[in-house]
Amino acid sequence: MSIMQYNGGSVVAMVGKDCVAIAADKRLGQQFMTVSTEFQKIFKAGERTFVGLPGLATDVLTLFLHRELMVGVRSEKFRSKVNMYKMQEEREMEPKTLAHVVSSTLYERRFGPYFVEPVVAGLGKDNKPFICSMDLIGCINFAKDFVVSGTAGPNLYGMCESLWEADLEPEDLFETISQALLNAQDRDALSGWGAVVHVITKDSIITRTLKARQD
Repeated sequence: MSIMQYNGGSVVAMVGKDCVAIAADKRLGQQFMTVSTEFQKIFKAGERTFVGLPGLATDVLTLFLHRELMVGVRSEKFRSKVNMYKMQEEREMEPKTLAHVVSSTLYERRFGPYFVEPVVAGLGKDNKPFICSMDLIGCINFAKDFVVSGTAGPNLYGMCESLWEADLEPEDLFETISQALLNAQDRDALSGWGAVVHVITKDSIITRTLKARQD
C-alpha cells in the first residue's frame, strides 16, 4: 500500500456561480483499521479561503495543525506563512497567492516530501471562484469546474463528471458536491464515516456535516 493511502481520506472542490465548495470525509485510518471518525482535513486559511489536505496524517498536522492541538507544537508551516503575509502586507491572502505559497512550501521538500496532495478553494477579492489541486511536490493543477484528491480520487472524477454543471447556485452546488463525495467514498474502503462541506459565497460561509454509511 502506498504511503499516500496509509491513513485514507478524500477531498473535492467545485466551482459554482459566484461561489465555491470544498468537502472532505471524516475518517482517519491505519490502513484498513479505522482509528478516528472525526479527523479534520479542511482548514480555513483566510476569510474566504480553505485548504484541504488528504494524505499522511502526521504531515497534515505538521503543515496545518488545528488550533486546539497546538500546545507544545512549533511547526505549523502553512498557517505561520499566512499570518506573516497578513502582517507584512496588511491584507488577506488571495486564494491564488495561497496556492503558490502551498506549492513552494511543498517544493522546498521535494527530496523528502510531505505526503499530502492539497486542494485550495476560495473566492478572490472580485468574488471570482478559484480552485486548484497539486501533487506532493507542489505541481499545481488549475481547474474551472472541479478538482479531486485522495484515495477516492478515481471515483470522485467519475461522479463529478456525471453531476457537475456550470453556474450552479450555492444550494445546488452543495447538493452536487455532497452527492459526488458520498457516492464516491461509498466505493472506497479507505474513505468515509461522514463528510464536512463548506460552501463559500460572497456573503457567507455555510458549513454542513453529512452522515454516511459507517461500515
